[in-house]
Amino acid sequence: ILTHPDYIDGNPDLIKPKKLLNPVKASKSHQELHRELLMNHKRGLGVESKPELQRVLEHRRRNQLIRQRKEEEEAKKLQSPFEKELLKRHQRLDQLEKEQEKQEEHAPEFIKVKENLRRT
Repeated sequence: ILTHPDYIDGNPDLIKPKKLLNPVKASKSHQELHRELLMNHKRGLGVESKPELQRVLEHRRRNQLIRQRKEEEEAKKLQSPFEKELLKRHQRLDQLEKEQEKQEEHAPEFIKVKENLRRT
């Protein structure tokens, strides 16, 4: 059952009321999202697929990470002879320390205690 308006359609002096705008639907972001959803629907893409901007940004991030890794690998490859020698010496020192720790583990308990007393 519809109610009839209080005004008469034929009276030109009266101002006819206009329908109020929905602020959500009037917003730019809502309109852009709706437009994108319609375009995706026409193309046959699902709602779960990512928007083009997001795909492009992820692609750029991925390429940037790959580029950084390549630069780091190249930097490691292009070390000077001095840096290579330092690295070799550092590795040798680490090996010597590990060997000493292994020897200390196999040493009797009284020798370990004696070394601790000397340190203090």
